[in-house]
Amino acid sequence: MANSTQMTQTIFTIIIKGNWNNLLKPKICTQITSTTINDLLLQLSLFSSSPYLSWSFFKWMESSVPNYNHSLQSTWTMVHILTKYKHFKTAHNLLNKISNKDFLSSNSVLNALVGTHSDAEVNSHVLSWLVIYYGKLSITQDALQVFEAMRVHALKPHLHACTVLLNCLAKEKLIDNVWKVYKKMVRLGMVANLHVYNVLIHACCKGGDVEKAEKVLTEMELKNVFPDRFTYNTIIALYCKKGMHYEALCVQDRMERAGITPDIITYNSLIYGFCREGRMREALRLFKEIKGVSPNHVTFTTLIDGYCRVNDLQEALRLRDMMEAKGIYPGVVAYNSIIRKLCEEGKIREANLVLNEMSEKKVEPDNVTCNTLINAYCKIGDLSSAVKVKNKMVKAGLKLDKFTFKALIHGFCKVREMDNAKDYLFSMLDSGFSPSYCTYSWIVDGYCSQGNEELVMKLPDEFLERGICVDFSLYRALIRRFCKQERVDRAQRIFTLMQVKGMSGDSVIYTSLAYAYWKMGKVNAASDLLNEMYKRRLMITLKIYRSFNASFANDNSILGFFWDHAVDRGLMSKSILKDIKQEKL
Repeated sequence: MANSTQMTQTIFTIIIKGNWNNLLKPKICTQITSTTINDLLLQLSLFSSSPYLSWSFFKWMESSVPNYNHSLQSTWTMVHILTKYKHFKTAHNLLNKISNKDFLSSNSVLNALVGTHSDAEVNSHVLSWLVIYYGKLSITQDALQVFEAMRVHALKPHLHACTVLLNCLAKEKLIDNVWKVYKKMVRLGMVANLHVYNVLIHACCKGGDVEKAEKVLTEMELKNVFPDRFTYNTIIALYCKKGMHYEALCVQDRMERAGITPDIITYNSLIYGFCREGRMREALRLFKEIKGVSPNHVTFTTLIDGYCRVNDLQEALRLRDMMEAKGIYPGVVAYNSIIRKLCEEGKIREANLVLNEMSEKKVEPDNVTCNTLINAYCKIGDLSSAVKVKNKMVKAGLKLDKFTFKALIHGFCKVREMDNAKDYLFSMLDSGFSPSYCTYSWIVDGYCSQGNEELVMKLPDEFLERGICVDFSLYRALIRRFCKQERVDRAQRIFTLMQVKGMSGDSVIYTSLAYAYWKMGKVNAASDLLNEMYKRRLMITLKIYRSFNASFANDNSILGFFWDHAVDRGLMSKSILKDIKQEKL
């Protein structure tokens, strides 16, 4: 220890005298440790009452000593020294360099570093910057860990750091964490400003929580924090998403009385709210009432989509012409709405003319455009044209998505080209998409209509042959579909095969098999399955109840007796029974 202190003092004297090259002598250089550097940086800052000597020495070590890199501890000390003397920009840049290294955000590292310097104000500065840095890079969990470390060490974060953190959490829809962090801020004695409140209201909008948004607005008023245009626009957007048009218009009125004029975002939110519910008269009235601002691309696109959804293609096309007359040209979203409507009406030729217009105006089709056309061709059984669109889609650099595969599988199943349907099923799996129950049911129906039930039975083996993992969803889909088709023997064989593979059935599988047997009049077999469900603590959920009621809507009396039987077996919770009774009222 004495030798270490003596060595530090020797080096300190050499630095003060300006003979820095003497430090490169092997006798001295080999004895310099990270602890030595750390101590020297602190001594030099105290000696000169400024960071200049420490900073010069810090930079000289890295540039002059071969293969030398500063340790995390010495860099952290240098950041602290720069911050203490208010050289914030330099400190900030140095901190950024180490932020992604050495697991800086981990609790053990932060606790060790914070413990090395007792200046609470400097620690608050540095850690607040760290929260902002991680937040701006969307490394939200790291930002959250740094915030927690500050709270544990009773350090008060900067309000800007808290705003950045809250905003990151809201963007990632981690709404519960937003409120947890805000409550911790309040406990630390922090007073929210307009920016914080705006983030909180934005979080309410993301979470669809009208009640909480109103509480935040009330809290703002109590603390004399006056809402700005962003505040009002966010609340209006929330009300419109919830279909609360009267409340949204009241907020607009309140906004104007506060001396804040609505901007195009305000009008677009209100118009969108009416359009999504098909209330085009009100939407058009608002469009005509726009004042002080000009309708933009979003305004027209929203109205075009709205008119297409209420089957008024002529008005949508009129708005498209008006849009162009104002020098605002439709983008892919507006064109997609028009193409979708034309395809729904079976006007595929006209849809292709619109596609040609897009090409002339250099508007690139996207996945929605292509999938709409593929789906339209599949519905009319024109699979060659559907495949041509798919090939053009790939050639244009667009990636096939799950909707592309679903449309093609459904189309080939409809025309009973089952080999092609199955090929697209495997392509879908190879592309990383999981087929839904509907997709598997089309395959089952297609093969069964051809009397090729055995080919369905061999599907799990085909999966394995192609190196595809046979997951639970395949077995469940096959069992459900066979039960729906009243081919219970096939469903039972799949269930047995599944059990041999070490997989257990879930509530959906047991309920499907039990009801299929019940419908056939095999009450004992159905009861055995329900008893097995009870033993395994598998319950019939409200989702299963609703799904069966929708799928077997024509089996009212039979299904009613089945549900009664399931209730007697204790397979529905009291809360489910309560919900069922309310639905029947």
